[in-house]
Amino acid sequence: MKFLKHVLLALVLLLSAPTAMNAQGKFVVPVTGRKVRLWVSDEQVLSLSAQEYQSYLKTAKISTNAANTAMVQKVGKRLATAVETYLRNNNRLDAIQNYSWEFNLVQDNSANAFCMPGGKIVVYEGLLPVTQSEDALAIVLGHEIAHAVAKHSAEQLSTQVKQQAGAKLLGAVLGATGVSNTTSLLTQTAFSLGSKLGSLKYSRDNESEADYMGLIFAAMAGYDPGVAVSFWQRMASSSTNSRLAFLSDHPSDAKRIASIQKWLPTALKYYTPVKTTETTTKKATKQKKSAKKSGTKKKTTAKKSSKKKK
Repeated sequence: MKFLKHVLLALVLLLSAPTAMNAQGKFVVPVTGRKVRLWVSDEQVLSLSAQEYQSYLKTAKISTNAANTAMVQKVGKRLATAVETYLRNNNRLDAIQNYSWEFNLVQDNSANAFCMPGGKIVVYEGLLPVTQSEDALAIVLGHEIAHAVAKHSAEQLSTQVKQQAGAKLLGAVLGATGVSNTTSLLTQTAFSLGSKLGSLKYSRDNESEADYMGLIFAAMAGYDPGVAVSFWQRMASSSTNSRLAFLSDHPSDAKRIASIQKWLPTALKYYTPVKTTETTTKKATKQKKSAKKSGTKKKTTAKKSSKKKK
């Protein structure tokens, strides 16, 4: 997601001031219970995120498909309500303090979606032919909501801020000991590469955590978590770019599907079905097929009627 990467880079540059290095404290991720130390405050992240999100909306083309837009907002709001209820019942509303959920469908043929800190979620129109149903869309939106609830953006920013500070500190030490500028630069470059490779696994862990939490959130909202397997299989087959699993920010397709199958029994414990609809993309295709069949039947009936008159 190029846009989100640019946003994170901008946030890192703005947050890498000395005051940002004061640890904000430990955060316990809801649902999983994982503990993480954050080095940036919610106020900093939410303020900058809001600015970037508004900037994005000025250039993005909002979808004109009223039915699909309504569906995205309906599924998103149902998920947000279920998540808020769960957090309230478990005294964890602190995880989404000052959040304001927003769900937008934009004109883009990519099969993608992203979430900004604070609950700002964007779905691309190109994703809907792959989701094909509200249940599968809920899997994606649940995943994105999980990123926001788990504060994954703040966690990534904290890691990058610490890495930048470490590189600067290393450069200062080398400069003080008389090491040449060239050697110092090479050492800092190596440090940055090592830090990047170390953080990639961490990012894949975030993605897996979002998969797990997203399944449970979808189930809590009454959407079938079982459709996640077939959805990710469709996503894998629709991808045109070959991905090297080791250097990807996401788990490999096979690993992701295997993990989801392992987590399904837990997710199903939260599941109570609700009535859902298919995305208009798939529905339109079915309507066309139905119309053709209906037309064929009418012609056949007309022929039979004509023969009887003779």
